[in-house]
Amino acid sequence: MRKFRSWRNLLKKKQNEWGVCRSKNKTFMVFVCTILLYIAYRTTKFQLSQTKLAFTGLKGLPYGIIEPKSDLELKRIWASSSSKLKANVSIPHNLLAMPVGLKMKHNVNTVVRKFLHENFTIILFHYDGHMDGWWDLKWSKKAVHIVAVNQTKWWFAKRFLHPAAVSVYDYVFLWDEDLGVQHFNPRRYLDIVKAAGLEISQPALDPKSSDIHHRITLRKRRHIFHRRVIDPKGSVKCTSDSEGPPCTGFVEGMAPVFSRTAWHCAWHLIQNDLVHGWGMDMKLGYCAQGLKNVGIVDSEYILHQGIPTLGGPAAKKGSNDVNLAKKHHGFDMRTEIRRQSTLELDVFKQRWEKAIKEDKDWVDTFFKHKQKQQAPPPTIHS
Repeated sequence: MRKFRSWRNLLKKKQNEWGVCRSKNKTFMVFVCTILLYIAYRTTKFQLSQTKLAFTGLKGLPYGIIEPKSDLELKRIWASSSSKLKANVSIPHNLLAMPVGLKMKHNVNTVVRKFLHENFTIILFHYDGHMDGWWDLKWSKKAVHIVAVNQTKWWFAKRFLHPAAVSVYDYVFLWDEDLGVQHFNPRRYLDIVKAAGLEISQPALDPKSSDIHHRITLRKRRHIFHRRVIDPKGSVKCTSDSEGPPCTGFVEGMAPVFSRTAWHCAWHLIQNDLVHGWGMDMKLGYCAQGLKNVGIVDSEYILHQGIPTLGGPAAKKGSNDVNLAKKHHGFDMRTEIRRQSTLELDVFKQRWEKAIKEDKDWVDTFFKHKQKQQAPPPTIHS
């Protein structure tokens, strides 16, 4: 009886909205109207069920008490006339999150100031423990600071960027600290991303960058953005027929940008117990719901300086700083970090293969075209 009432109420509402539903004397119009109403009813019912799914296990609370959206904005803990006046001011709708160390303070300051100019929310993950060294920067008190010694960007992101906690932001920039932004403007970048419909993206890399691991990330001078690379001479042969990373549908881990929906997926892809994130860049594209939704923005590009800082000094091998670090810790931390990263990469690959083998309903969106071509012909029965 309750379902009938909800259907009847929806019918009356839509009859007022759609002129086609008022022509009851025309059989075809009535038929079309009924079909459209049924679709609207099923869609509304599904959306309601998805919303209530998050409420499962909280039956002791009234449903309406839960506020669905959250953010990382700093809140006042006292009332004032000025705060009341600002109550209705819209909050920033994009987020920049960066792992930072005091040695990279000058570079981080340059990056953050560009983003603050476009009204971004800033969150800094202090992996070296030296948070007090940032208070002299004017914007520092407006940022969110989280301290955990010797933890990676992905470790921080998994624990402090839960989709529910950042649900108010349209885009999440999860960037490294060693990026040069002389040729980058956040507002122009997002204008391009929105116009192109890119759910996951990154700025192209300046050819002068010290670390360019995949040619798809290299800037194309005459392009605004690109989605694939053709490089038949590289270690990975990329042709016009290539499907999937790193030839297409790929961004690297140093400067990814996620839409709200893509981040909800990518956050679940980050493994709870693996901290370096190796191998994730090859799978992030699956969170964009299609190859055409992943791209590299060329007109707004960055310089990747490739400075190793986490777990060791920001210096090249053979320098005095590295030798001192070896003497102090008894081993080469950078070598140990690379060894751990490689081990985690193997684990991640094994988990991915196991997951797709066990999930019979999963469809590989990158290679489904090839799968259709290679599918055996149907058996013809006489």
